[in-house]
Formats: sequence, structure tokens, C-alpha cells
Amino acid sequence: MSYTELRQRLSVVNDFQCQRIGAYILVTLVSAATAFILIKSESLIATSAFVVALAVVFLTLYRVDWGFYIFFGMVLLFDQFYPFQLDPITSRVHYFWNLKQLPYLPHFSAGVMNPLGLQLLLLFMSWLLSVSTRRQNRLQHVFNWGIALIFLLSVAGWLGYGLHEGGIFLRALWEIRALFYFGFLFFLVPQIIQTKKQIKNIVWIAIIIMTIKALQGIQNYASLGFTFGNYTCLTNQEDPVFMNVQRTTMIWLMLPMVMGYMTGQRRAAFAGFFVSLFALFILLPGDKRRKLLKPLLPLLGVFAIYCAVFWNDAGGRLGLPVQMIKSGIFENSRSESGARYDSNLYRLEEEYDIAQTIRTKPIQGIGFGVKYDQPIHLPPIPFPLRAWIPHNEILWVMLKMGSAGFFIFWLFMDLLIFRGVMVFQEIDDPYLKAVCAAVIVAVINQMVVSYFDLQLTFYRNMVFLGTMVGLLPTISAIGKARKKENSRKDSLHFEEPEFVDQQGVE
Repeated sequence: MSYTELRQRLSVVNDFQCQRIGAYILVTLVSAATAFILIKSESLIATSAFVVALAVVFLTLYRVDWGFYIFFGMVLLFDQFYPFQLDPITSRVHYFWNLKQLPYLPHFSAGVMNPLGLQLLLLFMSWLLSVSTRRQNRLQHVFNWGIALIFLLSVAGWLGYGLHEGGIFLRALWEIRALFYFGFLFFLVPQIIQTKKQIKNIVWIAIIIMTIKALQGIQNYASLGFTFGNYTCLTNQEDPVFMNVQRTTMIWLMLPMVMGYMTGQRRAAFAGFFVSLFALFILLPGDKRRKLLKPLLPLLGVFAIYCAVFWNDAGGRLGLPVQMIKSGIFENSRSESGARYDSNLYRLEEEYDIAQTIRTKPIQGIGFGVKYDQPIHLPPIPFPLRAWIPHNEILWVMLKMGSAGFFIFWLFMDLLIFRGVMVFQEIDDPYLKAVCAAVIVAVINQMVVSYFDLQLTFYRNMVFLGTMVGLLPTISAIGKARKKENSRKDSLHFEEPEFVDQQGVE
């Protein structure tokens, strides 16, 4: 053995020993810090939060894609708004609360960030570290980055305008935070998720977490004697929106997913579901559409009979979907809308107030952080931002950003859908086409649901949408690479017989 080889082996051994010693020191320090926090705070939740936070930091710094999987799963698992009387453990973590509001941390007035925002910052720093250390060399091109940047700068501009007009900063922060989460992920996700395996992991995380949320809603339904009691929903309002994404797995999970969807009791989700189905039908090639129509037409006939049978069954459990659809169509009739009449009336009065406020500043809007006018005084509801954020969040964009910002918003969203359709047509991989279709449907579904309910300002919705849209550049790059590789193989396969023939002739 040469001196150089011996030195290299000793170097490897020394590196391993240093890593082992470093791991021992790290475990000792973490254990000591955990014990100190447990003794001082006497709170198991605070101690657990500290340990989990450290684990998240270490895993994210070790593998940024692992950190993103954890982030995506936590956003889908924990609750931003939940029927608080039910008080599930996923709502007691307060993952979306500002740090100064967390009951298990010391209060400090400057803590206006939340764990979600801190985790996003950690992901960004970890990604920068991986690029600087050359663990990741490829920067992914981001589609429509120009209009995305214009939109985010516009939101920031209207934030400044709203504060200049007397808006409240914290209220404005609650309004725009979800939009910036969406924009941040729009640029960051393509830089982290760059392989088909990583895309599959994202899809599996969504399937697993949504199954858990569906089972959570079913458990609540069963605990109330298979009734809804006095609750308008038994899950997060946005959970049914996520439930609108591997084929075999989804077939086996169909029953719990449908039941979980029903416990959400969101009419907006039903509207988004039907529009999403129509969009998916349009995306399919002509032969696939004709093939789908064969089982679809009989199912539509059965659904029409079901609607006719349960149209007037206001108190029955089996007729719940029909009653949800009915109350959305006949929103002005108390006899037809049933228990949803008061909700419908509130939204109509709210939209009148929005329309009157828009008329005062139709071009520039009122800005973020500013209350909208209430010519019709709205009754109190359990939502502290009701004077700033209405249910119809498509109109909310025009209310806050005026017709100029409204145009930028829709130009951005339309270009996302257009780009998604282009990618869908360019690629051949069946799995990637399915995910691409899910991305397109997710954008359309989000816009439809946001017209009826609070969705553009919900963190979970916009993180989910930002992640889905962020997959498009990766889907396109992988699809084009696979298509190019297949073309190269086909060309080689085509040229081989000609070479053999020539040899034979010779």
C-alpha cells in the first residue's frame, strides 16, 4: 500500500470519527436543551414543538426536498380554521398562527410571522445552501415568471396604497399573506422538485393526508350520531377542495373520500367539482372522451333520477348533496334554500356592499388593510376579518386592487391555465399527463370556489395551488426529455434494418 493510499484511508476514518463525535455532541446538546425547556415551561407541547422544529431544521438542511415534503404534509395536515368546538389535535398545534399568539411560547409583540412562514424561509435558505455548495447545479426555468413577478409587485404596491389610505397593517398582512405564499412557491417548487420520483412523492403525500382528513370528518360525523348537529361543516372548509388527485389507490379510497367530502358541506366545493369534471373532460383526447361517454351518460341519468327523488327531502341524510345544490341555485327562496337561506342572504347583502364600494374607486380599488363600506350593515359572524375580506374573493380582488389589478390577476391565472394546456399537449408520459391535468383542474377549481367562498386568503389553499402550479416546469422538462429520448431510440431502431440490408447487399 502506498503512502498516498494509506493517507486517504486514514482521512476517511478520521472524517467518520469526526462525524460520529459531532453527532454525539449534537444529540447531547439537543437532549439538554429539551430537558431545560421541559423543566422551565412545564409544557409537553412546547417541548415537543422544540424537538420537532429541530428535526425539521436538520432534515431540511440535509435534503431540501425532504424538507419540502415535511412542509407540504404539515400544511395539508394542520388546520387553519376548524369547527373549534370539535377541537381535534390537528387544530391545537396552531401551525398557522403568528408566533406571538402561540399559547405554548413566550409572548413577544414582534412575532408577526407564523411557523409556516418560518419553514418557507428555511426551505429557501437550504436551497441557497445546496446551490452554493453545488449539491444542486440545475436551475429550472419558470414559466410565466414575468407576469408572476408583475402580479406580486402589484400586490405589494396595493398594500402600500392601502396603508397610505389608512389601512391597518396586520389586517392587510392577513389579506395578502396567502398570495405571497403562492407566489413564493411558484418560483421555489421548480427549483426543489425536479424528478418524476419527487413528483410522485408529492402526489402520495397529498393522497395520504387527504385520506386522514376524510377519516377525521367521518369520525366527527359518527361521534355526532351520524348527524351534523349544529355544525355547518365537520372538516376544514377547504378540505373538499383538495379532495377534487395513483388510480388504483384512489379507487380503494373512493368511499372514505366521498364521505369526507360530504362532511365538509361546502356548496362552493360542489360547484368547483362539477366545473373541474367538465374541464377534465375537455382536456381528454377525442377518442378518450367518446370512450368516457359510454359509462358517463347512464350515470348522469341515475344522478338525474336521484335528484328528482330527493329534491324535497330537506331533512334526510341521503339527500344532502341535492339540498346543497338546490340551496345554491334557489338562493333567494327560504322554502327552497332551507337552512342555507340566512347564509345566502348574508352573501347577497355582502356583495351589494362590495359593489357599492367598488363604484367609489373602480380603477385603483381601496387597497389592502382598508375596510369596505357597508351601506347595508352586515350581521356579526364568527370571522374577525369580515369587514376586510368578503366571501366572494374574486370580487375581493377588484375591491382591493381595482380594475387594473383585477386585469393583472386574471391575466396571470389565464396564462397559467394556457401554459398547463400547452404542457399537457407536449408530453407523452401517461403519469405526467395525469398530474398536469390535475394542475390545470386545480387552478380552475380554485377560481370557481373562490367566487363562492373564502379561498384566496386561506393559506392551505394557496400553498397547495402554488405547489401544484410549481410542478409544471418540472413536468414539461421531464416530458420533453423523455420524448427526445424516445425519438432518439426510434431513430436508431429505424436505421438498424437499413444497415443490415446494406450489409446483405454487399
